Amino acid sequence: MAIAAPGIASDDQAACVLGVASSFGGKRWCARLADSRLGLALAQRLALPEIVGRVMAGRGITLESADHYLNPTLRALLPDPSHLKDMDRAASRLVDAVRAGETIGILGDYDVDGATSSALLSRFFTAVGARAVVYVPDRIKEGYGPSLGGVESFLGAGAKVMVTVDCGITAFDVLDAAAAAGLDVIVVDHHVAEPRLPQALAVVNPNRLDETSPHRHMAAVGLAFLLAIATSRALREAGWYGDGRREPNLLTWLDLVALGTICDVVPLTGVNRALVAQGLKILGRRGNQGLAALADVAGVKVPPGAYHAGFILGPRVNAGGRVGEADLGSRLLSTDDPAEAQRLARRLDELNRLRRQVEARSLDDAIAQVEAAPGHAVAFAAGEGWHPGVIGIIASRLVERFNRPACVVALDGEAGKGSGRSVPGVNLGAAVIAARQAGILTAGGGHPMAAGFTVPRASLARLREFLDERIGASIDDQGIVPTLYLDGALSLGAANLELATTLARLEPFGAGNAEPSFALAAVRIGKADVVGENHVRCFLGDAAGGRLKAIAFRAAGTPLGRALLDRAGATLHLAGRLRLERWQEREDVQFLITDAAPARL
Repeated sequence: MAIAAPGIASDDQAACVLGVASSFGGKRWCARLADSRLGLALAQRLALPEIVGRVMAGRGITLESADHYLNPTLRALLPDPSHLKDMDRAASRLVDAVRAGETIGILGDYDVDGATSSALLSRFFTAVGARAVVYVPDRIKEGYGPSLGGVESFLGAGAKVMVTVDCGITAFDVLDAAAAAGLDVIVVDHHVAEPRLPQALAVVNPNRLDETSPHRHMAAVGLAFLLAIATSRALREAGWYGDGRREPNLLTWLDLVALGTICDVVPLTGVNRALVAQGLKILGRRGNQGLAALADVAGVKVPPGAYHAGFILGPRVNAGGRVGEADLGSRLLSTDDPAEAQRLARRLDELNRLRRQVEARSLDDAIAQVEAAPGHAVAFAAGEGWHPGVIGIIASRLVERFNRPACVVALDGEAGKGSGRSVPGVNLGAAVIAARQAGILTAGGGHPMAAGFTVPRASLARLREFLDERIGASIDDQGIVPTLYLDGALSLGAANLELATTLARLEPFGAGNAEPSFALAAVRIGKADVVGENHVRCFLGDAAGGRLKAIAFRAAGTPLGRALLDRAGATLHLAGRLRLERWQEREDVQFLITDAAPARL
C-alpha cells in the first residue's frame, strides 16, 4: 500500500523534476504544469515573465479568468446572499429581533474562524442598534460545538434568538434543547452536513446535502459576512435606517473575514480570494483595535499579508481557545477600547508562548510513537494528559513530517479527544463521520482536510484499524504517493528580487492558491547553522557565481536539516519558495527551503 502525501501522482506522470524520484523528505518532485503552452500565452498576454505565466496556468488560471485572478474584486465575485438556502429566513428573523429590541445570542467556535465570525456579528448587531451577547464554549469543559451552558447563558440574558457560527450542523441534542426552551436557532456553519439537519429556524450552510450553491469552500466568517449583508439589506427595506440610525459600512469588517478565512485553510479561490485580498487592505489600515494591538505585541512592523495572518496573528487569536479562556479571541476582536485591546493582546501572546511549550513536550512523544509503528496509512498517536488544545497542531506537524494524514488523541480517563489533519486527496472528515456512524466514536465530524472527534479509550485500536483500512483504500484507489509539486527550476541568478516582487502580484497565497515552489539546480551549501527554534540557516552559491540566503524552518533534527548541516560545501538540488523580506525601507529576497536531494552531476 502506498503512503499518503501532499499531492496525487500517477505512474504515467511526466518525468521527475531534476530527476528527483526520492528526496531527503521522501518525496517525488513533479512539475505542477505538464503543458507550458498556456503559461506562455498568459505571460505574453499579461506582459509577465514566462515563469510567472507558468505559475498561473498551474493554478488553473485561463486567459478568460486571469483578470479576476490578478484583480479579485467583491463587485465581480461576491454572491448574492439570498442564493443560499434559509438565508432570507435567517435575515428576516434577525430583522424582527432588531426592531423588537430582542437580545441576540451568538455562539461561536473557539478557533479563529469562530472568533472572527462571532466578533463580526457582534459588531454588526451593535452597529444597527441591537443587543448581542457572545458565548464561546470551553474546549476542555464543554467540547466542540453548541453547549447546554451556552443555551442557559442566552436564556439568562433574555435572548430570543441564538445564532451559531462555525458550529452547529451536527449538534442535534443541544439544538433540540434550545428549541424546546423557546430559542429560535439560526445555524451558520460550513462543516460537512448529514442527511438530517438540526432542529433550527434556519440552517445556512453551503455544504447542506440539498444545497446547490457553488460556494462550498467558504469559511464560516465569510458566511457570517453574507448574513450581515442580507440582514442589513432587509433592515434597509424595512425602513430601519434613518431618524439617527446610520447604515453600517460592512466593508470595514473585512479584516475579520480575511483573518478567519486564511486561518481556516479554505481554498483562496473565487469569492474567498476576493474577501481575503480586500480584507488584507483593511487589516493594513489598523482600524480594529484588537488586531492592531496584537500586531504590535507580535512585532509585525509591515502591512500584514496572508503569512502574517496565518502564522503570526492567527495562532495568538487561537491561543485562548487552546490553553486559556475560550472567549479571549472574540473579545479582542470585538473591543474598541485601546487599553482593553492591549491587555487582551498581551494575554493572548503569553498564552501562545505557553501553547508552544505544551506542544513541544507532546510532539516529541507523538513522533516517537509514529516512528515505532511504521507502515500505517495514518500517523496515529495518543497520550495521557496531552492538552486537547494543541493536538490539532501536533497532527499538522505529523503530516508535515510523515507525509500522510494524522490523528492525535489526548486521553483523559475513559475517553480521549482527538484531532486530525489530512493531505489533498484524502477526505478525513468523511472518514471520521463514518467512524462515528459505525459506533466507534461518541462524537466526530469535520471537513476533508481536518476533523475532530471523541473516542472511548477502549476503542482506540479499533479506530486506528478503521482509519487505516478506509484511508489506505482511498490512497490505493487514487494512486497517492509522496509528491512535491514544483512550478519550475530556477538558477540562483534568476531567483532575484525582481521575480519575487512580480510573484507577489499573485497573492494571497494559501489553500487552493499555493505559494509558488521552485527547484534550484545543483547549488552549493555554504555556511549552515541552527538559528531560532530549530531553523536551519544557510547561504547558497552556484557555478555561475549566483548567491542567495536561505532558511529551512523547523528542519533541525529532520533528514532535510541534517542534509543541509552535514553537507556544507556539497552540491544539492533544493526545493522551496522565494519570499520577499522587508526591513524599514529595504527589500531583499530569501529562499525558504522545503526539501532537498543529492545533485548527481
